[in-house]
Amino acid sequence: MKKYLFIVLAALIVILSGCGQSSSTPAAPSDSGTANKTDGADSGDTKELTKLKVASLPAPMDAILLLVKPLLVEDGIDLEIVEMSDNIQPNDALAHKEVDANFFQHVPYAEAYNEAHDSDIVPVQPVYNALYAGYSKKYKSVDDLPDGAIVAIPNDPPNIAHSLLLLEQNDLIELKEGVGIKATLQDITSNPKNLDFKEVDLLTLNRMMDDADMVTMYPAYAKPLGLSAKKDALIVEKDMQAFAITLMAREDNKDDPAIQKLAERMRGPEVEKFLEEEYTDTYPAF
Repeated sequence: MKKYLFIVLAALIVILSGCGQSSSTPAAPSDSGTANKTDGADSGDTKELTKLKVASLPAPMDAILLLVKPLLVEDGIDLEIVEMSDNIQPNDALAHKEVDANFFQHVPYAEAYNEAHDSDIVPVQPVYNALYAGYSKKYKSVDDLPDGAIVAIPNDPPNIAHSLLLLEQNDLIELKEGVGIKATLQDITSNPKNLDFKEVDLLTLNRMMDDADMVTMYPAYAKPLGLSAKKDALIVEKDMQAFAITLMAREDNKDDPAIQKLAERMRGPEVEKFLEEEYTDTYPAF
């Protein structure tokens, strides 16, 4: 009996040893599939997202970025939105390579920054045009503006020009022929109402509503006051494509695949619908 049990146990050991060899053999091919993993991921289906950092200002700029953020995950991109408090920081951060792109400005503003700081910020994708307009708490019609009316405008050169072009389009002033988006206060050739211009930081313009007779503002600053260019403005600009709010990068990274994918998403149907439904004082620039 003991001899019989010994023979059975020996046979079982041989069988189990054979099973162990057959289960370990397929392990070799699985190693060849690890090329699809990124940084030691546990599964071939796991893929590390490409980081993309973009500086912006409050809505609608950051709102558009928030809209496309989950869409970019599908493209393998992790978008980090860095909201900043003024209109200088986003360009400083981009120029110093602290962020990969920014989204808050138009091309003339970027060009003025480049000239002043010897930087190379370039446009990637125009996204939307914002209706630039003049608002007043004191008057219901532009015709009611008195002689010598105080008009508050931004204090940076590109937006001074934008304001002057707005006023010229609405027959309040005349400018030297051909000055276009480079216009300055010195280029005014006719000012029938003797408008008195007060230059104010762009981000604090809406605080001038109580003191000025008219304030020129973008929708982003008028909307928090409950104002709409189409409903409340005394004057509204007419077709100023040059001032479209644009996704910007640097010359050295403008063709980066992640930035180009962001540009593609920002001109997509989701953004177009968002602008049409949520920000009626804007319209797509793509």
